[in-house]
Formats: sequence, structure tokens, C-alpha cells
Amino acid sequence: MTSAQAMPPSPPHMQLDEFSALAQAIEREVGKVIVGQHEVVRSALICILAGRHALLEGVPGLGKTMLIRTLADVLDMNFSRIQFTPDLMPADIVGTDILEETEEGRREFRFQAGPIFANLVLADEINRATPKTQSAMLEAMQEKTVTVAGRRYDLEKPFFVLATQNPLEMEGTYPLPEAQLDRFLFKVNVTFPSVDDLVAILDRTTGVDAPEAQTVANAQQVIQMGELALSTPIPTHVSQYVARLVVATHPDSELSTAMSRQYVRVGSSPRGAQALIIGAKVNALLDGRYNVAYDDVAAVAPSALRHRILLNFEGQAEGISTDSIVDDLLKTVKK
Repeated sequence: MTSAQAMPPSPPHMQLDEFSALAQAIEREVGKVIVGQHEVVRSALICILAGRHALLEGVPGLGKTMLIRTLADVLDMNFSRIQFTPDLMPADIVGTDILEETEEGRREFRFQAGPIFANLVLADEINRATPKTQSAMLEAMQEKTVTVAGRRYDLEKPFFVLATQNPLEMEGTYPLPEAQLDRFLFKVNVTFPSVDDLVAILDRTTGVDAPEAQTVANAQQVIQMGELALSTPIPTHVSQYVARLVVATHPDSELSTAMSRQYVRVGSSPRGAQALIIGAKVNALLDGRYNVAYDDVAAVAPSALRHRILLNFEGQAEGISTDSIVDDLLKTVKK
């Protein structure tokens, strides 16, 4: 069901036709390197255009890192990659003060910025680092600042973290703290390619010439696209539907579904509702519409909520997935 056509917002710096042209160019260039995975590419692009963070989960070898590197190539922005390992320390991420000698012969401390100081940060295999190191990302992801030796340093805009993680049942992984998971706008599941897609991957990657993506947008254009997305109006009935969805994830709510009452320990935070609204706005614009509809909410709901719902013991024991909880919510909660 779609909402009534809404009036377009007053243009910040970009019109819908320019937004659509740039978005299509970005997806087209990414598609030159990444075979299939259209939903994964769309979800990552939504997070980037919204200026938020994304967590991509899948077994090694599915192209998660390649996707993020390709997005960095297509978007002409400052890029850095942090390989998370068990011995990675917080200072290796945010930076540290170093003692150096000046031209006058005096010694003084100078801040040496870490790799977090970039527009697009690839946090590769983020759940292979210890919880202490993972927590070093919290301030940067939420406040877009870092604090070292009592001094606060602002991160340049735009700033977003695209992180990859291996499934928790694999060896050498640590679960991300719930507070850190909540900072990711989306958690995107990267699945194994189909037979046809795998054949196409083999054709592209086992020859002499590797496909390359060209730069089609820059940091300022990404900021403008995000401004247009955030200024897109949200119909009242859609925002009310989002609120009911999120409240229904809580087992003790009067709106809760049978599945959430039986299998959920903790429901989504308000950030889940924010993620649904923001994601739906960008999704509508990517489809060439100013009006946000129920279908836009449904399109982003799994990625926005799957990491914000915690299952109870019964749910874990029976192998219930949070995606099945979200699917039940979309079918049950009244529009």
C-alpha cells in the first residue's frame, strides 16, 4: 500500500532527478565489480546516503570487503581500512599523542591521528578484536568525535563506518556489545551467490583483466544527497506504523505479537524506529519518489531491526531467527 503523493521538500542543494541519476550511476559502477547481491548493495548505499553506519555479516570469501572497497572507489572520499585482530589496541584506531622535538630543540606532544580519521572507514572483521577495542569505536560512531588524552577531535564529514563481521559461531570471534550494535543503522546479511552469479564471478575474477569501477560522485554530493533524503517528508500514518512496529517488538507491550511474547527477551530501541524512518526515506528516493510508503518501511525492516531484537533462551534453543520475528511483525502489526 502506498501513501498519498506528498509535496517535495524545499530543495536543500539537490533535486530528485539529480539524486536519481547519481544513485543509478553509483549502483551501475558497483555492479561492474560486484556480481548480484543487489539487496546488499542497496542497503549499504542507503546507509552511506543517510550518513550512518552499516554492519555486513557473512562467512569469509563472499565479497564483503570488495564491496566496501568498490564503494570507496566509486565515491571519491578519504578511505581507510582497519583490520581488526585480537591484538589491536584502541590507540591503533583513534590515534595517540607522540613526543617529538621541535625546531627550537624543545620536546612537545603532537597528536598523530589514527585510521578512524577518514570519510569512509572499513572496519574489517570487526568482531575479531576484543570487546575493549571494539568499544573504542563507540564515541566515533555516535558522536563523530574521538577523545585522546583529554582532548576532543572532530571527525571530518561525511563520516561512516562500514564494518564486516563473521558469524559468531566461527572461531576467534567476539560478540559485539549491544550498545555498539545499536549504532549501526543496518545489519546486512551477505548470502552465498546463486549458481549463475557464481559463474559470473568466476568469469570476472579468473582472467587477466579485473573489472574496475570509476568514480562518479564525491563527498559533497553524498552530503547533498543525504540532506535531500532527510528533508523528505514522512506521512503521519507511516510514522505511526513504524512506532507500532517497534513497540510490538517488546514482549511486555500490549501491541506485542505471539512470536515476540514467546521468543523475545528485549525489543528494539528507539534507534530502530529512527533507522526505519531514515532507511524508508532513502529507499523511496532511490525508487524515484518523494513520498514514503509502507512498502519502503517493509523493504528496510529486516536490516533495521534484526540486530536490535534479542532472543530469550527459548528462542535461541529453538533456533528462531530475528528475521522471522520481523517477518511476523510485518504480517501482524496493523497498518
